Amino acid sequence: MNARSTSAAAGDATGTDPSAVARGASIKSVYVYEAPVRLWHWINAAAITVLAVTGYFIGSPLPTMPGEASAHFLMGYIRFAHFTAGYILAVGLIGRIYWAIVGNHHARELFTLPVFSLAYWKEVITMLKWYAFLIPQPSQYVGHNPMARMAMFCGYFLFTLFMVATGFAMYGEGLGMDSWASHLFGWVIPLMGQSQDVHTWHHLGMWGMVIFVTLHVYAAIREDIMGRQSIISTMVSGYRTFKR
Repeated sequence: MNARSTSAAAGDATGTDPSAVARGASIKSVYVYEAPVRLWHWINAAAITVLAVTGYFIGSPLPTMPGEASAHFLMGYIRFAHFTAGYILAVGLIGRIYWAIVGNHHARELFTLPVFSLAYWKEVITMLKWYAFLIPQPSQYVGHNPMARMAMFCGYFLFTLFMVATGFAMYGEGLGMDSWASHLFGWVIPLMGQSQDVHTWHHLGMWGMVIFVTLHVYAAIREDIMGRQSIISTMVSGYRTFKR
């Protein structure tokens, strides 16, 4: 029995096979997202989920509960959860802006868009071809790919600013005209017309955020499977891996 056969037999018995490992595809990794960015991402995802679910029930309340009204506080709990998640979203955004200043350059990608760079738009075209299945592989992006960067800036950052402003404007109505929320965001209501207009746009914004999150999750899973570079696990470990 030659050395290769002996190695194969040992591999069958023990599960080890160094030669197969040596012939296997190599994986390279680059540290991208620091711990505060990763922590913010998952807390933010939880806050948006709570906001979407509770916001739906605030806009479309549950049927009347049986029994005495004093025995139930369901909508009160739903509104409390919504307000709490709203605070977490807003405070988290402030913290994320701070880390964009003190963190690495990847932490700033969420808040900047190099629209005057020709190289950026060339890569946007590359990603359009990739999503349209016109090219076999995308470029190897260490941070956000150009389309994802545009989506995060417009679909998350600007959109979140809108949701925070309209949300706290309505919140200020409940707290009263002398509240901090009314002082900081009271201008939103007359700007948009009246209170009901703000309610309507805020509720429509919720559905916009749901659509964005759905596309975001789809794109992340697609890139993990087809792009041969890690996406989801990168937001856990911080490392972007590339498979040869």
